[in-house]
Amino acid sequence: MLEVYIDGASAGNPGLSGIGIYIKGEGHDVKISEPIKPTNNHSAEFQALIRGLEEAVKLTTGMVSVRSDSKIVVQSVDKQFVKSEQYAPYLLQILQLIEHFEFFFIKWIPDSNNRTADSLARNAILQQKKAKG
Repeated sequence: MLEVYIDGASAGNPGLSGIGIYIKGEGHDVKISEPIKPTNNHSAEFQALIRGLEEAVKLTTGMVSVRSDSKIVVQSVDKQFVKSEQYAPYLLQILQLIEHFEFFFIKWIPDSNNRTADSLARNAILQQKKAKG
């Protein structure tokens, strides 16, 4: 089983944004810290899940368990519904990616249990700030 920890971060609404993904299990230990286009925090969280699933597809077709500290993302995927239409394209892409796995689970976890992904997301923002000088 792969465990995929995800987090998105934004320094503003919208503002500089980044995503963090930490994948472990089945002999893998993958850490991804990537800047994304300026956006709000919820969009960053959805984009982190998409990116995490894209990586997981490369590693397994079996069981994937995603952990996120974003209640909106976890609830949207669980219910396969978003209240705000601006997140509908993200959800559609997520649901398509999930089809690649034999088993898929998503679970909300507190921030304190998601420190690695959070650090990776924040680092992506810091790298952008440094690049701007």
